[in-house]
Amino acid sequence: MLVMIFVNQLAEMRGLPWWTFHMPASVNGMTYVDMVFPFFLFIVGMSLPMAIRRRLSAGDSMWALGLHVAGRALALVVLGLILANRDKVDPRLTGLSADHWTLIALLGSILFWINYPKSIRFRIVFRGLKAAGLVVLVVMLAIFRRSLPNGHAAWLDLSYWEILGMIGWTYLSVCLLYIPTRRWPWVQVAWFTALSVLNILCCAHWVSIAYRAPFYIWPFKSGAGASIVLAGLITSLVFLTDEFAKTRKLKIMMALGFAAILFAAGWLTVPLGISKVHATPAWCLFSSGAAICIFLALYWVCDVLKQVRWATFVLPAGSNTLLTYLLPPLCAAVVGRQVLFPQWDYGWQALTQAVAFTAGILAVAALLTRWRVRVQL
Repeated sequence: MLVMIFVNQLAEMRGLPWWTFHMPASVNGMTYVDMVFPFFLFIVGMSLPMAIRRRLSAGDSMWALGLHVAGRALALVVLGLILANRDKVDPRLTGLSADHWTLIALLGSILFWINYPKSIRFRIVFRGLKAAGLVVLVVMLAIFRRSLPNGHAAWLDLSYWEILGMIGWTYLSVCLLYIPTRRWPWVQVAWFTALSVLNILCCAHWVSIAYRAPFYIWPFKSGAGASIVLAGLITSLVFLTDEFAKTRKLKIMMALGFAAILFAAGWLTVPLGISKVHATPAWCLFSSGAAICIFLALYWVCDVLKQVRWATFVLPAGSNTLLTYLLPPLCAAVVGRQVLFPQWDYGWQALTQAVAFTAGILAVAALLTRWRVRVQL
């Protein structure tokens, strides 16, 4: 979350090294910025077995679990569409400026998906706020209009789902594979292999239907995002189960071996390109391997050595992730895109602005978390 906020704030700055930004689609390569999104996907995969296990142990039926997964995916897609379309609002057709529409839509979403306290005394009030949030959200989506190049009006642009929407679709697709086969950890390796092969075939232009099929028919697309989620899921299972290894040492060695295989496979697929924009196999495999290495470092420091105080400043952002994610666009809708020191957009001044903005977002997230304002799907 910290890195994402930081690099997003730097995205439109100037006078900084090339590795500070996303690698352009026309360039064969990747930077650390290009690994932020796949790290999100990897974390989704790591948390998935624990989340599914917790819900089933709490007594959820498969039907209830399916509804929960579908509802969570839909919520992420809706939030992603709001963020992806906020720059396309036509004030003349919508009746609201882009900033006002974004602000109201996001506030309605927060009211609807906020984690309200369990209180008998204020239960009716909380239900009323939740209902009001849903009404506001539906109204904002209903009145949205954008202008097409030919001058005609149109509704939401569904060609891009933003990071949240893509996470939602990928989460749904992996759940479709994992939940029915969750009792067999090695099957997840087979799913990962199949999706990686699909990604290779798509990038080699041997399979094209995966790109053309809409998400609601084929949510896997080229298999890129789902393969990264499954890499995280397999890494999680290495430590959660004894299927792959039984002792801590063997689990760490197994994870390192998995990372080495991913790096080797990524090197073999480099001829197909290294690109986040094109979701190439090398980008997926290198990002997944790097995520495993970073996880193992954190695992050793936090779980083995029990050293966690150093991460206190990012704890609210990590425990209240969705609200923290929505804070930058909320700030932009309230006071404009350049929130802090708008004249500082070059060189070290831009870097200072991004650091200050990131620290401010983390501080606000910490304050809201302390006030028990949490958005949870």
